[in-house]
Amino acid sequence: MLASCGSDDGGNDGGGGNGTAAALAAPLNNTECITGTEVNETQSKVTFEWNEAADNQTYFLYVKNLVTQNTLQYNAANNTSYEVTLSKATPYSWYVSSRKNSGNTVQSEVWKFYNAGPGITNYAPFPAELVAPVMSSSVYGPSLTLQWTGSDLDNDIESYEVFFGTAANPTTSIHTGTQTSVNNVAVVSGSTYYWKVVTTDVAGNATASPVFQFKVL
Repeated sequence: MLASCGSDDGGNDGGGGNGTAAALAAPLNNTECITGTEVNETQSKVTFEWNEAADNQTYFLYVKNLVTQNTLQYNAANNTSYEVTLSKATPYSWYVSSRKNSGNTVQSEVWKFYNAGPGITNYAPFPAELVAPVMSSSVYGPSLTLQWTGSDLDNDIESYEVFFGTAANPTTSIHTGTQTSVNNVAVVSGSTYYWKVVTTDVAGNATASPVFQFKVL
């Protein structure tokens, strides 16, 4: 059953670093947000909430559209909530960066959610999060392992398809299955490779990850 995006008073310790990170509260992680205020047929206003971080001066809210991969930054000043107009039926991720009086900044955890849309009974999977090799890294061959993570509000992921190659928009499929890694992928020294993962659920909804790249030394 899907949960609303109501707040979590328990909080979290966030991303560590020089001080305490803001503890995210709402929208809840890996949920469908149904508490947004109607703007029009395609948009609603969602209030982001977090708990106060120690020694904080300013909060910056970052909201990423997981379809377009566009990230917007909002200056919330010293407030612990901020309202943003979002597209309906769209997955988002978000986090809060706290600027301390000492001048240091600390980032919270990153949460993700689906902003509710009309008539949706089965949500597409969240885009897979590519783990390794990390973006723009340099690695050694002659073979390596591709790793990622996947999630879906309905918990009905059917398969992952991996596209890999030297083209900036890879179209060669090298794997389809339920596991979240591919071992013994052959690579050539001096080449730059690109890869992405398309996640499909049992309802036929498919979502592509961003394209990652790495270079083989």
